Amino acid sequence: MVTEAKTQAAESKYVDLDNMPSMDELLQGTVKSDFVEGSIIPGTIVEKRNDGALVDIGYKAEGFVPAGEFSKWNDVKVGDTIDVFLEEIENENSMPGISLSKACAIKAWNRITDECGEGSVVKGLMKHRVKGGIIVDIDGVEAFLPGSQIDIGPVRNMDDFIGKEFDVKILKINSERRNIVVSRRELLEESLRDRRSNLLKEMEIGQLRSGVVKNITDFGAFIDLGGVDGLLHITDMSWGRISHPSELLEVGQPVEVVILDIDYNKERVSLGYKQKSQNPWEAVEEKYPVGSRVKGRVVNIMPYGAFVEIEDGVEGLIHVSEMSWTKRITKAGEVVSVGEEVEAVVLDIDKNNKKISLGLRQKERNPWEVLLEKYPVGSRIHGKVRNMTSYGAFVEIENDIDGMIHVSDMSWTRKINNPSEILKPGDEVAAVILDINPEQQRISLGLKQTESDPWENIDKLYAVGDVVTGKVTKITAFGAFIELSHKIDGLIHISQISKEHVDKVKDVLNIGDEVEARVIKVDNDERRIGLSIKAASEHFSEEELKQAGEEYTAALKPGDEMVAMGEAFGDVFGNK
Repeated sequence: MVTEAKTQAAESKYVDLDNMPSMDELLQGTVKSDFVEGSIIPGTIVEKRNDGALVDIGYKAEGFVPAGEFSKWNDVKVGDTIDVFLEEIENENSMPGISLSKACAIKAWNRITDECGEGSVVKGLMKHRVKGGIIVDIDGVEAFLPGSQIDIGPVRNMDDFIGKEFDVKILKINSERRNIVVSRRELLEESLRDRRSNLLKEMEIGQLRSGVVKNITDFGAFIDLGGVDGLLHITDMSWGRISHPSELLEVGQPVEVVILDIDYNKERVSLGYKQKSQNPWEAVEEKYPVGSRVKGRVVNIMPYGAFVEIEDGVEGLIHVSEMSWTKRITKAGEVVSVGEEVEAVVLDIDKNNKKISLGLRQKERNPWEVLLEKYPVGSRIHGKVRNMTSYGAFVEIENDIDGMIHVSDMSWTRKINNPSEILKPGDEVAAVILDINPEQQRISLGLKQTESDPWENIDKLYAVGDVVTGKVTKITAFGAFIELSHKIDGLIHISQISKEHVDKVKDVLNIGDEVEARVIKVDNDERRIGLSIKAASEHFSEEELKQAGEEYTAALKPGDEMVAMGEAFGDVFGNK
């Protein structure tokens, strides 16, 4: 009999809640004299054994409750009154079948559903994990806490919550299935909303607040201010240049920020970090006056110049035109590189537009001004022809500074149409300083000015009637140019080549021929010397000489010599 009672007691440890009667069924049997199966009735412990206790419910036989159904078995003593659930009036052992655990579960369920209901906040002990969440003990009733309702954010390890007690909110009670769904997240969100609302009321624009970096993005960082997240935009992090917020901040870092703006409706807060310090541009004119020297680091290079960081938030631009006095810089990268420390001179400050113009070359004195002092107008220089154009030749003076000899300043006696007629790159020449313009960085040189002008003494050199010799240098359709002494050219008109009629000059004369001729015309104003081969005869009379000069003058109209020179050069280059 005892053995069977123990077996019954052991089996009764496991309560089948699904087979519990409804609340209506439980309310039917509350009179002790009416032993109605499925009712909760009081009983008294009359004997405590090792494996359980005998309980007197007023029936002809006692019922047995296993020790495992008592929450504090060691504290149980004879005479204690307890409520038990009557499963059957008599079992196979002729004893009433009773259960303490089922009675406790039913009473707890009724208490929860009657006193609390959906929306109530209760204490819950996290018992164990199940699929999709955690089973929570609410005063003896098991409830389900979904994983999504455990915390505000995703929960990585639910085991961290097991064995802990939290306040939870009852979301749903299903009486038919006897299950309860609860949420911890809703309580946290409600608390967060209240805390956020109170915190927003405390905040003021311009106020300093402490927070922790919660998240970092490409455009900024979100700062947890103790319940309210504020956005610290990348443009408000530093007065200087930063390419990504991670250069300044990292997740979890404590930081003090300034409240820039508050949107109470959307609960958004804009934060600033650089605003904790003064805008460096406010004092930039006092700190870096025009003409002062500054040091900085090259932070960016563009084709047109280099940006130099003078201090955090203050950058200046060195334009390519301000990098060298003498070299033509086409790209800033030819002179400086990113990260390089440089010294520059402040040229201009535009405080309103936050622009500073810097110069590298201004660290040294303008070499054009130095040259002006070293080589006053009229000075002689020696240099090498470095470059040539159609209108002149560039001669290096010193320190990569060139002066230009214009074609009009190459010869006193010859009309030079192209500098290549007398110069070529690499030639060492002497020249005279005609003009130096430091502002335009131009130096004018003269080649012919190194010699005296032979036309100033032309009357002493050549007179009408003189017989001269020279070499044919150019041939035109109406005559030939003869190079005489002192580099003076004379013109033999086609009518003065021979007493016989000449159709083409080339039929009689060739370039390089040595000829003898008589001077028949000297024109100081036009700088012309007329020559005649046919008048070179000793028997040529003064009357014939006068007549030849008149023929020359009549044949050579004003401006013809220039045309002839152009044709002559055309012939020369054609021959070459």
